[in-house]
Amino acid sequence: MEKFVNFLQDKLSPIAMALAQNRYLSSIRDGFMGIMSLLIIGSMFLLLAYLPIPGYSNFMTNIFGSGWSTFFMTPYNMTMNVMTLFVVVGVARALAKEYGIDELGCMFWSFAAFLMLTPIGSFEPGNYLPIRNFGAEGLFLGILTAIITVEILKFILDRGWKIALPETVPANVAKSFESLIPGIFVAIIFSTISLLFKMTAFETAHNFVFTVLQTPLLSLGGTLPAMIIILLIETLLFSFGLHGPNIVGSVMTPIWLALTEQNAAAFAAGTTLPNIITTQFYGNFIKLGGCGATIGLVIAAIFFSKSAQFKTLGKLSAGPAMFNINEPVIFGMPIVLNPILMIPFILTPIVLAITTYIVMSIGLVPLTSGVNIPWTTPPVISGLLVCGWRGALWQIIEIGISLAIFLPFFRIEDKRAYDLENQ
Repeated sequence: MEKFVNFLQDKLSPIAMALAQNRYLSSIRDGFMGIMSLLIIGSMFLLLAYLPIPGYSNFMTNIFGSGWSTFFMTPYNMTMNVMTLFVVVGVARALAKEYGIDELGCMFWSFAAFLMLTPIGSFEPGNYLPIRNFGAEGLFLGILTAIITVEILKFILDRGWKIALPETVPANVAKSFESLIPGIFVAIIFSTISLLFKMTAFETAHNFVFTVLQTPLLSLGGTLPAMIIILLIETLLFSFGLHGPNIVGSVMTPIWLALTEQNAAAFAAGTTLPNIITTQFYGNFIKLGGCGATIGLVIAAIFFSKSAQFKTLGKLSAGPAMFNINEPVIFGMPIVLNPILMIPFILTPIVLAITTYIVMSIGLVPLTSGVNIPWTTPPVISGLLVCGWRGALWQIIEIGISLAIFLPFFRIEDKRAYDLENQ
């Protein structure tokens, strides 16, 4: 077992470090993290507009009139429904910071470049930009646009193609002029791209990216086998001390968030929810207590430990575990480089993913509503918010499953610690 662990560590660590240090993946991750508060607040307003309580809609109508839901839907529409606009700005800022170039200029030009690729519709008496291109459908194009724009700006600036003003000119004014020439290149390039797509069967860059790239990725990312592979990778990485969720999340977050937005739109429209696997499926029904679903391990340490070491650690870890923070367990038990506890750490989230997928697919538990809630929301409460009482009940069952898987392996470690204490 020790040789096997060392072999995996030697093979996985270089790959994981390369992914973690990739500037594009880290910029995407940081960009999404920067806008997460907007998405959470927008989702909460959506939940308030459609609380799954019998008679709630009639009650609100009687008090505030038939248009009462507009108050809640406006924040939702201007956050979740236009998330791509914020993602473009967030990713551009993160990548510009990585390169050490003008963040503000990169943010503005990335935003402008994305709008250049967005088709303009017309009606009497004016024109409009279709909002659907700013939601989940435009997400991947927005990410690509931000990255390409920043790369163009960096390429031009590195060659010194800019207007240099005397040092006596205020810095903010000088930066504005420095962006003129790079901005001209961005405008020409993206305007040309937009024109070229109009000459194809796709007509727009949005249609091309959504059809050729985004739709296949969503179809793949929304499958149970893909979820199992992701969970296997992130728990393996964490078993060797590398933060698997951060590494994997930079790749999968755009996919799961797009699937989540589709569910949120269907939830708001009162139609059938299309996706089982979403951000909430992953974050609220698999990661109970944190990565590896270690809430069962914490319960085992508190109630079934014979050693003073693990009983104390269990009590100290209980508070963080309630909010899905499990670094005290991962590094304090430890799970890292522990061939005994690595087994349930890897196995438990896979079992929870399979069982949750089954109960949702057969209708025992409702699909997640698309409401984004903080990842630190405690289990049972999170299930109630995203799936109603059946979601909360299923999370209680999941906690029991986690305990059942971890307990036999924990007893081995606990006995070893207990024997050492007696010696």
